[in-house]
Amino acid sequence: MRLRGFPGRLGHVVLSPAARRLLAPLGVLAGVAAAFAYVGAVDPHQPGHYPVCPLFRLTGLYCPGCGGLRSAHALAHGELLRALGDNALVVVCGGVFCAGWVLWCVRALGWRRRRGPWAWQAWHAWVIGGAVLAFTLIRNFPFGGLLAP
Repeated sequence: MRLRGFPGRLGHVVLSPAARRLLAPLGVLAGVAAAFAYVGAVDPHQPGHYPVCPLFRLTGLYCPGCGGLRSAHALAHGELLRALGDNALVVVCGGVFCAGWVLWCVRALGWRRRRGPWAWQAWHAWVIGGAVLAFTLIRNFPFGGLLAP
């Protein structure tokens, strides 16, 4: 579509290469911040706002995400100990997400291009999966009461 007086497309914005490389990390941050703000505003302790965990409803077992919304709500209100009590895995994953996001931004700006010790390896997935499995198993045993929501 061309309009008189406009040589190119309407609304064409030219971004610098650095700004273009930061679009993806900033978009992810905006989405996570919006979801976090919603969970912070809508209390998961009140029934009817969020669905019940299907695994817990069917089996009575806690999945790795059970208590995650309550934990995120507590974090949004600055209650770290309560968040750890609701779901410690969510708190740890939130910290890992923040560190990974900062590293993503640093690499997007080209400040660290070489493959370093923080490069993703295949065994990282196995370690993460094993930690989530151990967390899930421990929280469902009687001695894992501190990890249960």
